Amino acid sequence: MEEYILGIETSCDDTAVAIFSSTRGLVVHKKATQLEHGIYGGVVPEIASRSHMKTLLPLFNVVMNEVGIELGNLSAVGVTHGPGLTGSLLVGLSFAKAIAYSSSKPLIGVHHIEGHILANAIEEKMNFPSLSLVVSGGHTQLIYVEDIGRYEVVGSTRDDAAGEAFDKIAKLLGLPFPGGPAIEKVAKKGKRDAFDFPRALRGSGRLDFSFSGLKTAVRLKVESFDEITPELQADIAASAQEAIVDILAEKSQKAVESFKVKHFYIAGGVAANGRLREEILERIGSLGVDVHWPELKFCTDNAAMIACSAYYHFLYGHTHDLTLNTFPRGDIESWR
Repeated sequence: MEEYILGIETSCDDTAVAIFSSTRGLVVHKKATQLEHGIYGGVVPEIASRSHMKTLLPLFNVVMNEVGIELGNLSAVGVTHGPGLTGSLLVGLSFAKAIAYSSSKPLIGVHHIEGHILANAIEEKMNFPSLSLVVSGGHTQLIYVEDIGRYEVVGSTRDDAAGEAFDKIAKLLGLPFPGGPAIEKVAKKGKRDAFDFPRALRGSGRLDFSFSGLKTAVRLKVESFDEITPELQADIAASAQEAIVDILAEKSQKAVESFKVKHFYIAGGVAANGRLREEILERIGSLGVDVHWPELKFCTDNAAMIACSAYYHFLYGHTHDLTLNTFPRGDIESWR
């Protein structure tokens, strides 16, 4: 019998709904992106949660109608319950609980980071054991994945995430939000070695990251000029991007050498960065390790990765009750 798993994602500013099938894989996924945050240079939590409240039900109806199923046809309801913005998470979780309760279907809470990791499983079978580099606006982590449901965080940022660094640096350069795509576009016209920005924790012997010092270095560099010309903007963007990509790839390479895995996955919004993919492929591919990443549309927050993750929870009989709560912060944990 075909099982249908509903996935709901509202951890930040994207409202997303998807259906994953036990026989066909991803059936449909829809996402509504909130554009109003651009003028503020970052996501405003109150605006984000209110937008989810207006968008989630209509988006759910579109998805259900497109698949041609009713509540009774669902086998389980998966939803991101953390980490993320508390208000945004509560909208999605409350909606998921209502659907689960009214349809008498099991509720499955998915950790947002697990969703990003398993975005790689949407279109191809993942291989284990493996390492995953999750890089986004809120997270930068290296995770050893023994199998689905068995995770160990082996490296994490001590302050800012790589995606946050991209956003803040873009703002310093007068570039639009989100900063990652804007910097990547401008950086193509600049010199990667124009400025020697810091690679924090390079000699620490650990797999942790730090990007707060890079933001400060870029700010001081920008302030040292009377005017930021387009050429200068491009050089700073290229050099800053290279500093981020360089340390991400270097730590990833060390992790692969340490854990001796044969498969390496990148995930999260920053995984869409072409320069990062290029450097990861060169450094880790040269070790004879297979490098994987999701399609671009599955790198940023989406419900397809939540529905896919929830399917595996359902497959192994791991569900939650209606007392499930949200959490704004928290490392991924094993559940098998």
